[in-house]
Amino acid sequence: METENLHIEIAYATPEQQVILELQVASDSTPRDVVLQSDIETYFPEIDKQTCDIGIFGKAIRPDHELCNGDRIEIYRPLLADPKEVRKRRAAEGMRMKKGGGKDEGKAAKADVKASG
Repeated sequence: METENLHIEIAYATPEQQVILELQVASDSTPRDVVLQSDIETYFPEIDKQTCDIGIFGKAIRPDHELCNGDRIEIYRPLLADPKEVRKRRAAEGMRMKKGGGKDEGKAAKADVKASG
């Protein structure tokens, strides 16, 4: 029995460049198979096609995800910072500001200058 081909896109973007490749693949291909078949590394040699995170239309997928005609497999760049750590750092900075390091401290210093001058 002959397998049907699917029209699939592979997308990857950096702040400077975006590439979307179109491929015809066997209907029984896994998303990783499609990434491995693509020549995306021609445009972005830093991509490790074996281990890169992938999804379809902005949603992470399981390795056994069944592809549909017209799916766009997106290759995700590694995070530069852990979002949880960024939130913790912002919260800590906010607490420091509330405890006396913010705008109110500057107003108090201006009031002292006026009183003495």
